Amino acid sequence: MSDQHATILLASPQPTLLAAVEPVLLNAASRVAVVLSAPAALAAMAGSETPALAVLDTTLPGMHIDDLLAAVSAAQNSRSFPIVLIADSVDTVWFSRIAEGVIDDVILRTAEPSYWKLRIEMALRAFHRTREIDVLREAAVLTANTDRLTGVLNREALLAALFRETDRVQRLHDSMCLAIFDIDDFGHWNSRLGIDLCDELLRQVAARATRLLRSYDLIGRLGMDEFLIALPGCNVANALLLIERLRTEIFSIPFRVSGESIRLSACFGMASSQGRSPVVVLREAEEALRCAKSAGPESIQIFGESIRPAHAPVTYLSPTSGDELIAW
Repeated sequence: MSDQHATILLASPQPTLLAAVEPVLLNAASRVAVVLSAPAALAAMAGSETPALAVLDTTLPGMHIDDLLAAVSAAQNSRSFPIVLIADSVDTVWFSRIAEGVIDDVILRTAEPSYWKLRIEMALRAFHRTREIDVLREAAVLTANTDRLTGVLNREALLAALFRETDRVQRLHDSMCLAIFDIDDFGHWNSRLGIDLCDELLRQVAARATRLLRSYDLIGRLGMDEFLIALPGCNVANALLLIERLRTEIFSIPFRVSGESIRLSACFGMASSQGRSPVVVLREAEEALRCAKSAGPESIQIFGESIRPAHAPVTYLSPTSGDELIAW
């Protein structure tokens, strides 16, 4: 049970209890750090090197035990160690604290050393088992919300996020734009390269787009080669600048798969949210995308505007680019 790198914090003002409990704790760790006051205990728990376990006497001077526990919770977003209290009695208040996750166990001050050893080991095991379950639960939620191929949001999670973001836009009277982009002639690449290499192309496209977006932007995969981007805080003019940048920078560098350089392009359709239902705005962005496709490869179309002419091919198509591109 002993961890050669672990330190257990023992906080109590009573010399007799310290002398009795410290040897027991050394069976579960290589070191026991002893402090005599609540402020010293808080400093040890809130510092950069947190203990593997904190054993706190409810009679610590300098701060009420409830205030100490509240300060520990405020200092750490997610507690990384179990907390065991030493008390004169076990009452309903402590049971409530255990149920709330504030503490992990309470041990009577008069308990025998053999009982201390058992309860300490149980507290450590239970705490780490709970944390493992939390990690697995978070991983399951992440898996349920992300597209397995590209790692961006899947359609269901993206629509749920759009409804939440639309509520925020309505409350704050803010702006937001949606943009859908679709890789030009991706069916050709599926026929030419095969599904596995095209899956790798999609992963690279999603990774490049994610790196270029702001931390609070949303990106998800709607269909095989179709992605949706939500741009909170962007009016149409600002969103258009960002989409122009995405169009150029995502596709300006050839994609490399299986030792070959592949040149891709995409069309973009945009629509302004104005706090309206995401379903309505999504339909508008899809209509704008259809218009962009009719205008030609690499086009960007804003819903409600006349069809914009296709962009001229950008300079990375030049034979002087240094890459032997596969294009058509």
